[in-house]
Order: sequence, then C-alpha cells, then structure tokens
Amino acid sequence: MTLRKDRWRFAACPGVLVIGRPQKSPSIYTSWPLIPALITSLSCSAPRGAVSFDVRGSSSLDVIIVYDPRAVNKPKKGEKWPLNKVKKVVVSPQKASSDLNDSKVKVSYYGSQGKEDLLGSAVLYLTNVALSLDVDIFRTGSVTLRVREKDTWSWGHDGKGAILLVNCDSDRNISGVTDSEDNGAPNTADVKDMSPMILTAEGPDEIFDDHKVILQISSSDANRLRVYQKRRYQYVHVLGKSKVSYEVKRDNLDEIPFFVEGLQFPDADFSGLVYIDLIFQKDESQIFSERVVFRMAPWIMTPNTQKPLEVYVCNVKTNSEFIKLLSDFVEKARCPLTKVTYSENRGDQWIQDEMEFGYTEAPHKRFPVVLDSPRNQGLKNFPVSEVLGPDFGYVTREPEDRNTVNTLDSFGNLEVSPPVTAGGKSYPLGRILIGDGLHMGNMQMSQVVRDFLGAQQVQTPVLLFSTWLYVGHIDEFMSFVPAPDRKGFRLLLASPRSCLQVFTQKQKEGHGDAVMFEGLGTTEYTIDDILADETLKQSSEICQESINLNRKIMKKELGLSEDDIIDIPILYKCDSSMECAESFFPNMVNMLVLGKYLGIPKPFGPRISGSCCLEEKVRSLLEPLGLRCTFLDDFATYHQFLGEVHCGTNVVRKPFSFSWWECDI
Repeated sequence: MTLRKDRWRFAACPGVLVIGRPQKSPSIYTSWPLIPALITSLSCSAPRGAVSFDVRGSSSLDVIIVYDPRAVNKPKKGEKWPLNKVKKVVVSPQKASSDLNDSKVKVSYYGSQGKEDLLGSAVLYLTNVALSLDVDIFRTGSVTLRVREKDTWSWGHDGKGAILLVNCDSDRNISGVTDSEDNGAPNTADVKDMSPMILTAEGPDEIFDDHKVILQISSSDANRLRVYQKRRYQYVHVLGKSKVSYEVKRDNLDEIPFFVEGLQFPDADFSGLVYIDLIFQKDESQIFSERVVFRMAPWIMTPNTQKPLEVYVCNVKTNSEFIKLLSDFVEKARCPLTKVTYSENRGDQWIQDEMEFGYTEAPHKRFPVVLDSPRNQGLKNFPVSEVLGPDFGYVTREPEDRNTVNTLDSFGNLEVSPPVTAGGKSYPLGRILIGDGLHMGNMQMSQVVRDFLGAQQVQTPVLLFSTWLYVGHIDEFMSFVPAPDRKGFRLLLASPRSCLQVFTQKQKEGHGDAVMFEGLGTTEYTIDDILADETLKQSSEICQESINLNRKIMKKELGLSEDDIIDIPILYKCDSSMECAESFFPNMVNMLVLGKYLGIPKPFGPRISGSCCLEEKVRSLLEPLGLRCTFLDDFATYHQFLGEVHCGTNVVRKPFSFSWWECDI
C-alpha cells in the first residue's frame, strides 16, 4: 500500500512532532533555538511492510538521527536506517521562518527490497518561530541573546544568573520617597538603575496574529519587581504590583526591550530570587515556555579600612570647638565634611547611631545606600529627607512594636570587619558584627534588623557580647584600622589590663604624682590615686573578662591570631552592681578612621615630660603601621554624654572592588 502524503501529516505537541492523521491546521511550528522538534513513533506510523527509512530536511533545518551505536551501524552511502532500531529524529531549525510553511522534512519508508522498494513518504511543513527571553546571564552589564539555562542562579567566579538592583534611590524628584515606592513613570536616569531584558519574537506576522506571547510573574513576586516596556519615548509599566500577566504585542519588532526594577532587598521571608516566565500559546494551549531568574542585589556594609569618601558630623549648640578640630583633621585626609545643621538634627549629635552607610551593586550600576536604624530620635528624618536622593539609596527596618526598640538598635552597635578567612571559608566582603546579650541576658538588636542583615548572605553576621556596657555598643571596645602587612588590617581592642600596666610602669619610674584630667575643671586623679582605687581596678578587671570573651569570638569567627590584635589602653567604671560600665576617660578605641589618618579621642592622661603617657603609648602601637594619630578633644561635647568621636561622626566609604556575586555561598 502506498502512503499518500495528502492523507498523512505530522501533528504537534509542545516541543515534539509525531506522525499522525491529518489535522485542520495547515502548519506546524517549532520554537527556535530553544527546543528542537522530535520526530518519534516512526515505527507505529509507518506503512505495513516498512523496515527502513530515510529523512531529509530543508537547508534551514538540521536533521539528526539519534541511535545506539551498539545496536546499529550508521548506514553507508545508499543504505537506509533500520526502522525499529532508531530512537528518534531531532529536527533543529537554524533560523526563523520568513513565510508560513517555508521549511519541510520528508520521511521516506522502504520495504525489504531496499531503495527500489519505496512504500510511501510523508512531508512535514514547518514554520519556525524564534522566541527567547534574555537577560544579563553572564553579568557583563549587557544582555546576551539566545542562551540556555537562564532559570538557575549560581554564585562564584564562574556563576551565572542575572541581577536586579533594588531601586531605592530617588531619581524621580519626589522628596522623601524612593523610586521603588513611587508609582509614577520612570525617567531616563531612573531606568539606568534597572536591568535590561530583551524578548526576541521572530517569525511570519501571520503566526503572531493568532498566537499569544505572554510575560508572567507569580503573585508573590509582584511586590518584589516591576517590568517596563520601552515604547518610543516612554516606559510603560506592564508587570508588577497588581499586574501579573502581560500579552506582548510584537508591533513588527523582532527584539522588544524591557527594563526590570527591583523593589525589595532579600529578607527573612524572601530569598532574593525572582522569576519571569515567557509563554507562547494558541487559545488556551501552551506551545512553548521558558523562565529567567534574577537575584536581588544585597545591601553591603563597608569597613573602616575602605577609603573614605565623605564625613558627616552634627552641628549642635555645644560642639563648635570640636567641629573646628574635626574640620582640620578631615582636611588632612582630603575628605569632604558635611555638617548637619541643627534644624536637621534637632539637637541629636549621635549620627553614627542613627544610620549606617553601605551600597548595592549590579554589573551595570552601583550606588551608596543608607540603612536607617529604628532608633528614631532627633535625627529620625535626616537619612530619608537629606541623604536619599539621585543615586543615593535608602532602606530601613523597624519592628512593629516600637516598645521593643532598645539601645542595641543604634548602629554604634553595628560594625563590619575587613575581608577575612575563617574556618576554611573566605569572606571577601568581611563579616557583620552585632552587639548582643548572648547568654548573659535577653537584650538583643531587633529581630527584623538582624533578619535583614543575615538575609543579605554575603557578610554573615557574628554576635558579640556588648550588654556589659551601659550604652551597650560594640564601638566602645573595638575598631579596625588599615595595615600594610599580614591581613591588611589590625583589630583594635580596648584593654583595661594594658592601661593598668602603663600606669604601673610609670609609677615604678617615679611618676605616680602625674595628673589625669589636668585643667579640665573636673576631678583630677594621679596615677597613684588610680592604682589605689580598688573599685576602679575591680571594674576594669570585670570589663576585661567581657572583652576577652569578645576577643575569643573574633579570633574564631574572623580567623585572627594574636598578632592581628592591638590592645588600646582604657579604664572602665561600673555601677554599684558591677553590671554596667562606662569609660573612665575618653575611649581611644572609639576613633574616626580615614585611611592612614586616625581621629582619636584625646584621653587627657597623666602628662610626663610634657606628653600624655596614654597618647604616647597609642602612637607607639599604631604609627609603626604608617598610621597618623590626631587626638581630638571631645571631653565636654561627647565623652561626658557617654560617647566619643566615632559615635558623633559617620562616613561614606568606597565600595569593595570585589563583586559580591563572586562569593562562594
């Protein structure tokens, strides 16, 4: 029996072509280059008596026979394929069709007599449609077209997957509102914060007249991203918020540009991954689909060792002399100084406690982002009203119950180390350090803030013990400074033991009558007085034990040795219960680090031969590292209010040169 081609045809399933009875539709389509068509069921659809076959395709098609070489040999010239031993035939288009049915595949069936015994043939007419949704999978800053594996995201130097910035700056000229919160149309500057995405839809116009090309997101991702389509001179919001599906009109464009905007940073309930689906369908029948994935870029803190770009300080009614000293110091470091006016700070001088500067980054863009603490005192409005702006982002996390906010929520209690390696794991962006009660009590930084910091993944937080302090902030006992050797930095730890050793040595040298706080108009103490004060000595010994605990934690979690740590002299005085401590004299570890220039609280220690012995001790420890020490008088303006230079200043720093997506997570 002869198989007539007008009675037989190939019928289509998504990504698969099989031989079958005629259908009403005159055309079959493939989606190129993503899913090649498969011709299967060759045996069951062959005419009776057929034992072999041959297949040929148009020049625009690649036709590949899939077989097991252990079961069958590839036919020589003039021979045919055995019908019952071929697994499948793969038809892969090389380009999109210009017209309907402009490609074809012909299968010829033969009987036992070979070439002369042609039993019939079937012809498949194909229309090839090129559909692809493409993003910056290789993280080069631009879209790479027609690549595979866009639906998975991987970390590391060889990782793949696109990245979204959270559009948390304010380019749309709406005061106090981030672009991610604004529902207005983006402008040209705003679009630069978004990630490009290109939809390719090639093929005859007739195909797109009765088939739909749809972009789709999940309802959960609708609050985490927005998608805009560029149409001439405007950007039209097509996905996100209330819009979860969008039918794309090709408008005779083969490549349709879109821009994707991130709306939320990773958090406890959000891994950071968002997905966009491309669907090609006729009526309700889905013919082809693919998915792209983005990871939301994290918020990243910068340590003291990064280059300073701008210093902030608050102008209040009592610190004009300090600001003069600070201005001279900052000028040495060639760093601009921003003075926050009284109307902006409302008498709140603790700008370190109110906010923490960091940044966010994608391959195509990065900008600084201020993290606003839930502290909310006089500086409450400053980060959003004065810092937020074009290419300067803003983010905050606050607990629902404001009554739970405590001193540990101030960001003098939030620091980050330089890059370290610990326990065999590298942390190229350092590790966040948070003061906590640990097992000594229930006091903690708010859960929403800790969850946010941990969810960024690239700077895994470490908890330190800080509630032994009256204020409870870790910048009261630690700091980092740059160094030219070893790991590139030193950890500075406050050390009552070191201070007592200095004073004991000076007493032995005959300087027991040297006076501390001389000329300040407050109670003065000699070295002999201090060493004879058992309560002060007991307080400092108790505090030393708490610092030793933190020393042990940081040596383990930051991979430090004793050679990486420098002890800075300090004494603490405790309350009557010996549970809460404050600095007895200006705490030199609470310093402002601007590259090699250190702005250190002036300790007003005992003067010997015209020099403060505490200043001399610190110089001997730090200046061999190439650091330059400037001692700033903050006694009346900050120290007496339980803070120091670091507490009263804040710094925007240069981002890391290392790209966060290259971390091995």
